Amino acid sequence: QVQLVESGGGLVQAGGSLRLSCAASGRTFNTYFMAWFRQAPGKEREFVIGISRFGTSTDYADSVKGRFTISADYAKNTVYLQMNSLKPEDTAVYYCAAGRRMTTDRNEYDYWGQGSQVTVSS
Repeated sequence: QVQLVESGGGLVQAGGSLRLSCAASGRTFNTYFMAWFRQAPGKEREFVIGISRFGTSTDYADSVKGRFTISADYAKNTVYLQMNSLKPEDTAVYYCAAGRRMTTDRNEYDYWGQGSQVTVSS
């Protein structure tokens, strides 16, 4: 079992930055592929960004390339989402997830955080 707890969301103006954290407990998360998804009101949950086991590779949605980065601190069992140049369309609830393989398919993820609201004002 893995428990994921997110923190760091909030309200920011367009062009600003936020960093989300996802702390994992239970089995160490370097056995999983870690990812961030987001869900805006009335829309499906979508893949944002992911990092492979041991951080050897990453994957990004086209909409966040060049603006968002993902990193992991394995000593702290924590993964981070750094969001820069935020846009109003980035407004959503952001979820941390852990899965067994590198995929953008949300159905392949076994564990989810509780979600963290990010609101970007124009």
